[in-house]
Order: sequence, then structure tokens, then C-alpha cells
Amino acid sequence: MGIAARQASRAMAVADSALKAQALAATARRLDEARGALKAANAKDMTAAAQRGIDASLLDRLQLDDRAIDRMIAGVGEVAQLPDPVGEVTDLRYRPTGIQVGRMRVPLGVIGIIYESRPNVTVEAASLCLKSGNACILRGGSEAIESNRAIAACVTDALDEAGLPAAAVQLVRTVDRAAVGALLQLEDCVDVIVPRGGKGLIERISRESRIPVIKHLDGICHVYIDDAADAAMAMSIAYNSKTEKYAVCNALETLLVAEGIAEAVLPGLGQRFGQAGVELRGCERSRGWLPEAEAASEADWSAEYLAPVLAVRVVDGIDQAIEHINRYGSQHTDVIVSNDYGKTRRFMTEVDSASVMVNASTQFADGMEYGLGAEIGISTDKLHARGPVGLNGLTTEKYVVFGNGEIRHR
Repeated sequence: MGIAARQASRAMAVADSALKAQALAATARRLDEARGALKAANAKDMTAAAQRGIDASLLDRLQLDDRAIDRMIAGVGEVAQLPDPVGEVTDLRYRPTGIQVGRMRVPLGVIGIIYESRPNVTVEAASLCLKSGNACILRGGSEAIESNRAIAACVTDALDEAGLPAAAVQLVRTVDRAAVGALLQLEDCVDVIVPRGGKGLIERISRESRIPVIKHLDGICHVYIDDAADAAMAMSIAYNSKTEKYAVCNALETLLVAEGIAEAVLPGLGQRFGQAGVELRGCERSRGWLPEAEAASEADWSAEYLAPVLAVRVVDGIDQAIEHINRYGSQHTDVIVSNDYGKTRRFMTEVDSASVMVNASTQFADGMEYGLGAEIGISTDKLHARGPVGLNGLTTEKYVVFGNGEIRHR
């Protein structure tokens, strides 16, 4: 599979935008035409998962009904509409010697993507890799194997229809866990690994891979309410950051509140969170305004709950807030709510996270919201991509030089 993907990647790297658009349009059409086959395959996965006792939330993520298929088709269409980054030349400038030097955006090559239960990731990953001129090897979770096979068949048939190599999108068809280990050793064939799943999966891949990994381990996101904040705005941002969706990596997990504004925001927030069924775990100072909160432990400050649970700490001010975030955070997304320009600039400069926001909900940390279109994940790494990883994150750059007979004299 690795050898075939490497060969296919060379054809994908030079495929023009129209051909890739044709393949994406064919993918969307084939998904629509294959609704019956997709739902039949998914029914096998759902039955097997129920027999294994998989909980209701995971079953919900696994299910492929007409609405889920519609979302997959719409997602392929959105990717097709995005600007093609491949071949773009930027920063072209003349040097004193007469040569022109610029940078051209090019595909990474072969991307290995390892993910868990959601079968829609199969088409999301495939369409992003296709659009960015890469080949990919997909290894989905065993619980979605039948669904993933049916979806991958639609994509490979579409590639073939468009005259592109079907091996540009390959699905690992075995459920043997050893296949993951084998994929992680293919450094001659695979250029980068992208894991999508729980912390255990990502830790294993980071530990075992001989190939560079684009990853994030945790989404321990903070909102800091400064004493120069508008109280109503601060309460709205904190509430939305936590409750818009709980089980996402950009959900608020720890709320930090300056002591000078705690009385103005914490009682009201406590009431709103209580009505939403959010369990609060507070420091000693915060519990003075939040008597319903349980006492927070040291472990709560570094917890990614992905659930209706929120840690709350009252801090002296911005210095202690920044210190807390840089100590306990996961460099994902952190927010300051403040009308003090100097403090917001300090926060943006001193908080070392992939996304740092001023007066906005953490839930905006998303490729679609950032104008990147679909994303393959959110990276907390510093190399090679950081934050939402869209099409540009699946490419790299090379220098291009234009001359007119110039030669170098030292």
C-alpha cells in the first residue's frame, strides 16, 4: 500500500485543479447514489457495536443515516469550492544579482491518517488530501470497518472515473491492531501521520511513529475574565465557550476570573451553568461566590473533561492568569475578556497557544470559522502546522528561482 501510495502521490502532485474538482464532484455523486449500500454497511457496524456494549454516545457518532450522508456530501462540496493551494508562488522578489526568488506551495506527498469511530472522517480526510494533491492511507476504527469500506469505495471509484490513480486513497482493510504499528514504520513511503482520536491513541502514535506526526493531545482551553471586562459580555462568552458543545476540543475547561470582577460575574454564571446542568469545581476563593461548587483538586486544573464539568479559579489578575494558563494549559485555545488594550496585547504575546483570542468564544477555534474550510484536525504542535489544519496545512513550500543566465561570482 505504501509503494502504491507513493506512486499515486506523484500523479496527484501534478493533477490540475479541474481534474481534482471532477474527482470531488464524482465522489459527492457516488455517495448520493450509494445511500442504500452505505446504510446497509453501517447497519452491520451498528449491530456489532451494540453487541459489544458500546455506549450510546459512540453509537451516535457511528451511525450513518440520510442526514449524516447529506452532511458528508455537503462537506465534499465545500472542499471542492476552496481555493487550490498547490502551485501558488508567493514572495517573489528580485535579488541584486538579477535572479528572482520565491516560494511555491506543494503537496506533502503521502499522508497516513489514523482515526477512531466516526466514518465521516473517511471522506473528510480523503477529500482534503485529494484537493491538496496528496495521496493518503486511511486506517479507521474497527467498529466502523464496514462503513469505511463502503465510503472508500465511492472515493476510489470517483478517482478512477476522473482519470486519477485509485491508489491515491487507500483504506487499510484489516482490523488487526498490528496494522497501525506497521503503518507507523513506513518512513520510506509515508511523509506524515495525522492521528484523530482519543488521548490514548495519539500518545501511542507519537511514541511509536518513525514518521513525523501532526497531533494534539488535549484541549484544555481557558477563558480569563479580566477586571477590565464588560461583565455581561464576559458571562456570555464564558457560557458559550462551555455549553455550545461539550465533547469538542475547543470547549472551555477552566474559567479564570480576576478577583476585582468576581462578584459581578460569578453568581450569575453559577446560576446559568446550574440551569444547564454543568458541574462546577472551584478553588477556595471562587466557592465564596459559588457555594454550589465542589472543591477543585490539583488534577482539575489539567483536566480535559469533554463533559458538562467546569473548573473555576479566582486569580489576583492577569499575571496569575497567564502563569496558570502556561502551566496547566495544552496550548490549544485561550481567551481573555477585557477592554484594556495593554492587557489584551500582553495576553496575546505571553500566552503560548495555537489560538489566542480577545473577547470571543473558544468555540470559534475551528477551520470553518477561521475561513480555512474543512479541517483535518487542530494541531497543538509548533511544527509543521499549528491550529486548525486545512488545505495549506497539508502542503509545504519549496523555493523557486528564476534567472536569465546569471552565474555566481564569490
